[in-house]
Amino acid sequence: MKLLYAEDEADMADAVVDILTFHKYMVDHVSDGQEALDYARSDDYDGMILDIMMPKKSGLEVLKTLRAEGNNTPVLLLTAKGEVEDRITGFDLGADDYLPKPFVMEELLARVRAMLRRREDFTPDILKCGNLSLNMSSYELFTDTASVTLPKYEYRLMEAFMLNQGIYLSTEQILEKVWGYDSEAENGSVWVYISYVRKKLAQIGANAEIQVKRNIGYRLEVKGQ
Repeated sequence: MKLLYAEDEADMADAVVDILTFHKYMVDHVSDGQEALDYARSDDYDGMILDIMMPKKSGLEVLKTLRAEGNNTPVLLLTAKGEVEDRITGFDLGADDYLPKPFVMEELLARVRAMLRRREDFTPDILKCGNLSLNMSSYELFTDTASVTLPKYEYRLMEAFMLNQGIYLSTEQILEKVWGYDSEAENGSVWVYISYVRKKLAQIGANAEIQVKRNIGYRLEVKGQ
């Protein structure tokens, strides 16, 4: 199993790397948040251990960015803080577990094992429309012949259409589902992102299309139906 470990405290990092390596894990250690983000983007890891308080980018910032980009590798957060707010923020951003410092190595190992078991047992949810599929775990939109990973708002738009196949969604409904009730996004954002998604549907050879009806809204349908 290959792990990414981000920790800026040198003594702590050496001890954790030693114990993980002793237990047969392959470990890439980085010492700041930007480096953690670069490594996570460039390699496939079975799990990540991120300290919250790091230079350049916090562990929460790294987690938020990775989840927005569709990276769903399990993440265990480490922090010297014990506040409930940190735990809630981490879980809301997509963390799989949380371990406050100081901790004993046996507990860290147990948390890592549990995190990796969940990854092995995990079966992603797939939405389908015609020959088109959307992986709700990885943000991947694909057909039998091609695939593309969607950025955050394109994914939310596609998810809304696939969960409401055949139903016209008004511009206002799409704004609420994709950007949220309190967003300052305007109607033009809907048109722009629908254009982005249509290009990607064509790019991967989808037989589903986004239809528009004037003064009514948009819907996803299989071509010819």
